[in-house]
Amino acid sequence: MQHVYDVTIIGGGPAGLYSAFYSGLRGLKTKLLESQPQLGGKVLLYPEKLIWDIGGHPPVLGEQFVKQLIEQAKTFDPTILTGTKVDLIESHNDIFVIHTAAGEKHYSKTVLLAVGGGIISPQKLTLEGAEKYEMSNLHYTVQSYKRFVDKDIMISGGGNAAIDWAVELSPIAKSVTVVYRKENLSAHEATVQEALDAGVRIECNTTITKLSANIDKTAIQLVTCENTITKQSYTRQIDEVIVSHGYNREASLAFDEAIAIPKKDDYYVEGKATGETAQPGIFAAGDILSFDGKINLLLGTFQDAANAVNSIKTYLEPTAYRHGMVSSHNELFKEKNRSIIEKQFAPAH
Repeated sequence: MQHVYDVTIIGGGPAGLYSAFYSGLRGLKTKLLESQPQLGGKVLLYPEKLIWDIGGHPPVLGEQFVKQLIEQAKTFDPTILTGTKVDLIESHNDIFVIHTAAGEKHYSKTVLLAVGGGIISPQKLTLEGAEKYEMSNLHYTVQSYKRFVDKDIMISGGGNAAIDWAVELSPIAKSVTVVYRKENLSAHEATVQEALDAGVRIECNTTITKLSANIDKTAIQLVTCENTITKQSYTRQIDEVIVSHGYNREASLAFDEAIAIPKKDDYYVEGKATGETAQPGIFAAGDILSFDGKINLLLGTFQDAANAVNSIKTYLEPTAYRHGMVSSHNELFKEKNRSIIEKQFAPAH
């Protein structure tokens, strides 16, 4: 048998990363398993979006926020494995056996589910041949705004992400057009108005029906759209196409028959604000956890993580303090604090 960890965290998004930090703070031997090649979860889909709603933290780009979360998560040297998809969790003699798609087994005294909305992948255009443009100018997320400068852009989708991108790209683009298959956009009204005020062209009841390549067949040059009501169509020259049709959720994680965890909407784990579930030894934090009074914001995610880890600590050590000591008085940070202060006040050379 491999090493048995105190806690194995499944999921490397904000909830999982902060759980890894806090588990180390509470002195737990910690492992984190992430199915994707990179840590960061859904925030990775929006690297250039500014995050405003973290208490006491100035607006920060998603990409920078993830880097900081990862650095923080590694504070107490947890074992972190990426590209590790968990398929099955079994309970055996008070130890959880975690099976991966690669046939590996991991052993843990407790499990902390932090899988968010599941393994997510964008809903792609179903047009024939669309996939060949994904390496050029067909995008399912916006990694960098630089490539959109002075470009004619078409965005397909009517949700918050689509309209947010329209607003953010409009100052640097030559033009931005949003097409949406329904009559009314589903994005927030204030954001829609902001897009209109910025000169974004919004065409509802409209879908993309054809993508036509440039002369050397390497990128999209023309986009054909059709009005779903009148059936009239038009073709327009476009430099960049962004598709924001939402995401498919893969919820393939399974449990053996000995593990019974009630679920909400056949996916979300029903539990408590403490992170506890109906199954002793299995805890949850972040979007996957459902309870009355749940706050579905990043600040709520961090509270979920701390509560779940505290519950794990007292589950493993019933006489342990319910809460960890605040960082400002915690001996674990004494040397780290001294190093940071010395660097801050070191004389310039």
